[in-house]
Parts: sequence; C-alpha cells; structure tokens
Amino acid sequence: MDDLARLKALTLPFADHIGMTFVSAAKDKIVAEMLVRPELCTVPAVLHGGAIMAFADTLGAAGTVLNLPDGAGTTTIESKTNFIGAAPVGTVVTGECTPVHRGRRTMVWQTRITTSAGKLVALVTQTQMVLEK
Repeated sequence: MDDLARLKALTLPFADHIGMTFVSAAKDKIVAEMLVRPELCTVPAVLHGGAIMAFADTLGAAGTVLNLPDGAGTTTIESKTNFIGAAPVGTVVTGECTPVHRGRRTMVWQTRITTSAGKLVALVTQTQMVLEK
C-alpha cells in the first residue's frame, strides 16, 4: 500500500470534520486541501486561526505516522504558527508539510498553508513526539 493510501485508510474523524482531503503523501512531503467553509471562519468571513492550526497539526502528525517505526505512535508536543494572510470563505487552502528533523524520539515538521492563488496564509512548525510501545 502506498503512503497516500495508508493515510486515506486511517480513521481520522477530526480531519473529516474540518473537510481535509489528502492530495499526495510520501515520507518527505504530505499535501492536503481544505475548503474554507463558514463554520471554520471568524469575523469577517476568513479562516479561523484555530482551524489553520488544526489543519497543519493533522498534516504534521500524518507525516510523522508515515515515518514511525512499526508499533509506535505520536503526539504533538509543540506547535508555533505565524499567521501571514487571510483565506476568505469559499477559498481552497493547500497545506504542504515537509520534515525539518526526523529523529528516533522527536520529529519536526514545517507546513506552508497557501490559497489556490498562491498567497501565503500561515507557516507552522511543530514537534511530534515518537511514542514507542
């Protein structure tokens, strides 16, 4: 099973809830899209910072999952977001997540979130802990 099929086979209820769709997946880059819907927005009708962070967090976790040793799990231990621009309702945002560090105990991922027009919305760096069983 390829990496994209592995991610799509996982039960990810929160990713489904926010409308996240994985577009491509490999151990060194995960890409997903999400439609900015009114229930994910703040006032004015632009994507809420929490939705941006949740989108990026799911991408970083997915990248980690693809790089875990057999039987291990993961959890986020730190996340930092720079909010750069707005994504209005109706926009499709794309998250591209790449590894900064893939170690035995932690992994660090950086996610660029952009609009379909290429405008940068946010840059997120997160650290995932590797949980060995």
